[in-house]
Amino acid sequence: MEKILVVDDEKMILDLASLVLESRGYQAIRARDGESALNLVEKESPQLVLLDYMLPGMDGMRVLRTIREKYPKTYVVMLTGKGSEEIAVELMKAGASDYILKPFKSRDLLERIGNVLKIRRIELNNQELRREKERLLKEIEKWNLELEKRIEEKTRDLEKAQREIFQAEKMAALGHLIAGMAHEIRNPLNSVTLFVQVLKPSLEDKPEESEILDRILQEIDRIDSILIRLLATSKRSQFSPEKVLVTEVINLVLKSLDDNLRTHRVEVKKDFQTIPPAILADPTEIEQIFSNLFVNSIFEMQKGGKLEIRVTHDANMIDILVADTGKGIPPENFTKIFDPFFTTKEKGTGFGLSVVLRIVKSYGGHISVESRDEPGAVFHIEIPLKKEGEESLFGS
Repeated sequence: MEKILVVDDEKMILDLASLVLESRGYQAIRARDGESALNLVEKESPQLVLLDYMLPGMDGMRVLRTIREKYPKTYVVMLTGKGSEEIAVELMKAGASDYILKPFKSRDLLERIGNVLKIRRIELNNQELRREKERLLKEIEKWNLELEKRIEEKTRDLEKAQREIFQAEKMAALGHLIAGMAHEIRNPLNSVTLFVQVLKPSLEDKPEESEILDRILQEIDRIDSILIRLLATSKRSQFSPEKVLVTEVINLVLKSLDDNLRTHRVEVKKDFQTIPPAILADPTEIEQIFSNLFVNSIFEMQKGGKLEIRVTHDANMIDILVADTGKGIPPENFTKIFDPFFTTKEKGTGFGLSVVLRIVKSYGGHISVESRDEPGAVFHIEIPLKKEGEESLFGS
């Protein structure tokens, strides 16, 4: 039932208007002055106010403006005995929905009120639809942003996966090439070694020539050690798994490099946010990961710097961050640094990071280099955890 407040200082008008409205099924409430009318509007929230233009105290115009300002869902129809166009324009500008001249006919009153209430329902419904539209647009915008974020994440994941596949294929191809090269090079090396050993006894009385043969043998040994390291970048030689605590290995490697760190004035900052449980791994391989990374970092900080190691883990993965304040790695080299033979050092072989990549990948992990705003390089390593009692899932 729609509620209508009738405001008039004449009791006869109040009674007549209320009787007519109630006969049509409206609920009529009454007020005889402006202040009482505003109190009832606040308390009863009527759909419509039938308001007299001339009221004692607060006049109808002030009541109209107050209602439209504070209670916009309550519509107002003005009653006035003055029928000039100026008053009509003033009332409509102040927010009246319609006005009725006194004396009024019952049918005219009901028709005007009915039209205003119908317009009110349409306008309020339109407002609700606009609010719902705005809500839906915001929701769609939120979904679009979320979708864009997910697409960006999936794109990054896909690009990372593609890089890893490309790297794995490249390493596999290099592995076959390296194995073949090592075999072909070692055969003539063995022959040269044999020839030298045959010649050496005949030159015992010639120290200078004998020393040259010794140097040849030393160079052959050096070439052989390079071949061994080269094979290590693509092939796991011997795998002796046992329970290994990554944080303990890190501490052992740092201890072995203690003199080097002091000599180059490198400060070590360890942040073991959590201590991961032991993993089933070859301790020598895990040691190689960190010795290669730490040695590279120290080399880049000849005049001092900071080496940061951060370790944390969750139920599935150990996360390790190794960062230094050295010269850093140019972004254009990010995809090359794990390749065998790639090095920026004058006397480097380019095997260290290739070995690290091979070991990390053999445990189903990931390693990546990240850019940073400040100088230096940041390596991020992920190694899967193995639950206690499970069989080893690591590749051989």
